[in-house]
Amino acid sequence: MLYYRSFTLVLCALLVSGCGFRPLFGGGRDSDAAVELATVHIEPISDRIGQQLHNHLLDLLNPSGRPAEPRYVLYVVLKGSTQGRAIAKSELSTRSNYNLAATFELVEAGSDELIVKGSKVVVSSYNVLKSNFGTLMAEKDAKTRAVREISQYIRAKLSVFFVQLQADQDKRVR
Repeated sequence: MLYYRSFTLVLCALLVSGCGFRPLFGGGRDSDAAVELATVHIEPISDRIGQQLHNHLLDLLNPSGRPAEPRYVLYVVLKGSTQGRAIAKSELSTRSNYNLAATFELVEAGSDELIVKGSKVVVSSYNVLKSNFGTLMAEKDAKTRAVREISQYIRAKLSVFFVQLQADQDKRVR
């Protein structure tokens, strides 16, 4: 039985290595994506939600601090809205959705050449409670969850781009 497990593990490893699979993070050489992400300057984003997104992106992209000489600049625009979803017989909303839409562009720092662009919409639900304070805290939590999800999406999108860029450069060298 142990023989079959070992054989299966080795076979899977060979199949994955042959298909061009490259890990985004922790894949040797100090992770190509992490090195490139650390060279991204994030432009300020308007409003309080924008500040939160900016801070999350700083933590994800530049954990050791802002780059001294950024190679890329990231621009993000946010639009948020709240929608009542579940309506009680009294015509009061009992459940709401917070919709947060983000569009982003990564440009080269010196030339302003567009490198990557994308968009993401996140819907985060929360309960509308009898207590105004409770509802306010639930809405605040929904906004925080939406911001986290968008920041992780942007990081993943940029990471995939940088890994693909490195793979293309490696192919050209060979």
